[in-house]
Amino acid sequence: MAGATSTARRTFLVLSAAAAAFSIMQSLVTPVLPTIQHDLHTSQGTVTWVLTAWLLSASVATPLLGRIGDMIGKERTLLVALGAIAVGCLIAALAPNLGVLIVGRVVQGLGGAVFPVSFGIIRDEFPAERVPSAVGGLSAVIAAGGGLGIVLAGPIVGALDWRWLFWIPMIVVTVTAILAYRYVPKSPVRTPGRVDWLAAVLLSGWLVALLVPLSEASSWGWGSARTIASFAAAVVLFALWITVETRSRNPLIDMRMMRLPAVWTTNLVALLFGAGMFSVYAFLPQFMQVPRAAGYGFGSTVTGAGLLMLPMLVTMAVGGTVSGPISRRVSAKAQLVWGSAGSVLSCAAFAGYHDQPWQIAVAGGVFGLGLGLAYASMTNLIVQSVPANQTGAASGMNANIRTIGGSIGTAVVSSVITGHLEPGGLPYESGFTHSFSVLAVTSAAAVAVALFIPAARGRRASAAAVRETPAAAPTAAPTTAPASVGGGKG
Repeated sequence: MAGATSTARRTFLVLSAAAAAFSIMQSLVTPVLPTIQHDLHTSQGTVTWVLTAWLLSASVATPLLGRIGDMIGKERTLLVALGAIAVGCLIAALAPNLGVLIVGRVVQGLGGAVFPVSFGIIRDEFPAERVPSAVGGLSAVIAAGGGLGIVLAGPIVGALDWRWLFWIPMIVVTVTAILAYRYVPKSPVRTPGRVDWLAAVLLSGWLVALLVPLSEASSWGWGSARTIASFAAAVVLFALWITVETRSRNPLIDMRMMRLPAVWTTNLVALLFGAGMFSVYAFLPQFMQVPRAAGYGFGSTVTGAGLLMLPMLVTMAVGGTVSGPISRRVSAKAQLVWGSAGSVLSCAAFAGYHDQPWQIAVAGGVFGLGLGLAYASMTNLIVQSVPANQTGAASGMNANIRTIGGSIGTAVVSSVITGHLEPGGLPYESGFTHSFSVLAVTSAAAVAVALFIPAARGRRASAAAVRETPAAAPTAAPTTAPASVGGGKG
């Protein structure tokens, strides 16, 4: 028993390191885009592709490799994802120009499979009673990692150079991959079959058609022919993707599973919550860096703005860590409702009370606590609501939907802020206050949707129905090895 516990602990630490490395990459580059723009002699519009390319790559790779992980083994797919992050970081660190840097970011984005694969390994390897706590802890690592990138970016660039934003993660990920090969057990649950590549192409197509105009609409114009055509293409490709997935014998994303009440409601909350989370990550530091001469803002450096985000990171970690232990008394649904409510309060506070740094720090702490609870509970709701052989694809799609929500949210907030510019180019204060008010309304909508998530008994019944539906079954019976927690390599 002691050996099994020790192995489980090692596995969790390796998965945490892998998830943290990828989640930090979400925000590590954002605060230093102006530095990269200057160093590589490019324009502000062009340098944003450093973020957009990563977003597009991760959006496609997350559900695709999550499905492949369910088929060939999650530990193998984890190693592939970590290898992609390391290679992508190497390319980006050595990039002589923006084009090569963007290629590196695309390769890094393939590491998005780390999230669904890690949650799948936890479900496969941990005793059922420990799964909620482990999922909550890993969710806290992921949530805090996204904010930690903002905190670390300033000191790293100040002491070294922006290229070390890629050298350091490359070293960490390489070590993590070695540890994963050594300690993460082979997957006891697999779903033999094949990937429906037509579905994968259509998934890629509608995501690209949706996310590119969301990222570029501020420069193209929301009413431009290019923007409207792209959105129209996204709608058509999305409809084709749904049709192909519904008829496929080997669906990339099982639409029967996605129609489960607990799954689609949780995914809708993820979309709304992602809009708020990514927008706060992106624009709260910008607010702090506005010169005091503008009549608001604190004139913070990149490092100073990151330090003001620390209370948010601490409470995020606390929220995610306590989510599992309190799940016996406070259901995952209740945690998601209260976490979303915390986002409402904090975004409203950002809009109305931002004259002093301590006000931002306190509101950020509330936001972080809500984010930690919500992040962990969303993942637990998905994991508890689907059959074991669908864990990777389902949790991957949930993470993907959060990313899409983040893209939509940041695009809308960017449009609001850039629509309220002073003659000198600085945003008016109203641009930020209106934006945070919009995020408060979005979070309130997340609370409303979360209230409609079915209770635990209904989720179990729905998942059982999917398992027992012949049309939803894989083409071959799942291959199941003894679920030995102590079955590490070597």
